[in-house]
Amino acid sequence: MSRILLAGIFHETHTFVDDRTELKDFAVLRGAEMLACKGDGSPLGGFLEAAARYGWEILPTVDMRAQPGGMVADEVLDVWWRDFLVEGASDALRDGKVDAIYLVLHGAMTTPTHDDVEGEILERIRNLEGGATLPIFGVYDLHAHFTERMARHASCLVGYRENPHTDGEAMAILAAELLHGTLQTESSPRMYWRHAGIVWPPTGTGTADSPMRDLEVVARRLEQEHSSFLAVNVIAGFAFGDTPDTGVSFSIATTGDEFEADTALKQLRHAAWELRRSGDKTEPPVGDIVKDLVAERPELPRGPVVLVEPADNIGGGAPGDGTGLLRALVRHRAMGAVVAIVDPRAVAALQEVQIGGTTILDIGGKGSRLDEGPYSLGVTLVSRSDGTFHLEDRQSHLASMCGSTFHMGPCAVVRHAGVTILLTSVKTPPFDLAQWRSQGIHPETVAIIGVKAAVAHRRAYDGVASKMIWVDTPGPCCSDVRKLPYVKIRRPIWPLSEGEK
Repeated sequence: MSRILLAGIFHETHTFVDDRTELKDFAVLRGAEMLACKGDGSPLGGFLEAAARYGWEILPTVDMRAQPGGMVADEVLDVWWRDFLVEGASDALRDGKVDAIYLVLHGAMTTPTHDDVEGEILERIRNLEGGATLPIFGVYDLHAHFTERMARHASCLVGYRENPHTDGEAMAILAAELLHGTLQTESSPRMYWRHAGIVWPPTGTGTADSPMRDLEVVARRLEQEHSSFLAVNVIAGFAFGDTPDTGVSFSIATTGDEFEADTALKQLRHAAWELRRSGDKTEPPVGDIVKDLVAERPELPRGPVVLVEPADNIGGGAPGDGTGLLRALVRHRAMGAVVAIVDPRAVAALQEVQIGGTTILDIGGKGSRLDEGPYSLGVTLVSRSDGTFHLEDRQSHLASMCGSTFHMGPCAVVRHAGVTILLTSVKTPPFDLAQWRSQGIHPETVAIIGVKAAVAHRRAYDGVASKMIWVDTPGPCCSDVRKLPYVKIRRPIWPLSEGEK
């Protein structure tokens, strides 16, 4: 029976937002608590299912995960490392009781001290007694800052291949299958990595469209052509994290030689460069779009129009309380519109209001200096709830983050004229329609739905939307990366500079 040491750390860090992600913001599972995730639809759950199939003995240590957000406190990494050692890693490695290590990662976590948290963890593990030569396998998010350091210290890390991330669980299982093969053959895979010299916003990284769709085709072809390649990863990167390795890159896990891997990486890099302009996205002003929608309403087909505001993309670390779209809907007197805004203070202010009662409420505008600020509206309270919902789609992007259940915290639904507003206490990425249905709102019956996302919402909303329009609103996740105040990013990099490959 193989003994596998298991750990996880998961955060997508937006370095341009004002808030900070502290230890209290992380959900922490220690030791045997991790085993309860088996079958919950998450990457961790997927690995545990595969491990049971192979009859592995699991040595669970620690798993920490938090919603995308601002810079992570150094304390988080310190606590994670302490728990990793205390929960058995140090003793098991030293005593030679481990056959391999499996890590569930995001890949874009940064702290004030560490731009490359995952690379730091991998290097520390390699430096532990007993850790230098063990197979280290795992899974990570397509929006990672993959680094040379990660490649140097890992044996085989498998990235998600779909955006929206409907395959987080599947890729975790694939990484486990590759680990099983390695243990059976006693092979020694290595990883190689190259940066593309390109940075794309999240709106340019959906895998249903070019450039990511085309790059994935090249990657799968390379896997077929090279029997030594265990995994060829197309890494979109996370444009809202300012690190030396921010941007598009590629990694290959292989049992072959460096020359073979480097030749393939050059093919991928060349393909990305040829496709670079197709990943450069911008959006029209929200006011213009809403004005036109209201004017043409009698001509609209059945089904809601989904207005996507990537500048306040919750899944990218934005506050999720921007008022730009809400203001446009109210200003142009849109009817049958619904939007969700995270605002625990507004929810708390409604506690003494009776259902059906009215009040003046300051909504949103508290999380980003780019927003106009709280929007004062007269509202009618429609309902309250504890905000818990069970995902309709266990393969959704949201499932890859949290499993099968999400807690929005105390919620309230209010209405102003033709606009219904769902107020949540916890940032809730709009990746599952149960978010609305749990609050008595049926997406198929409304005229306009506002979503604070970039691409990952599409798995849920493509099936109900009559039209989907991306709009520009104030917020920290703007699609025009030229406007972001990068300091650490490696230059030259396109489109910040017109540098050559």
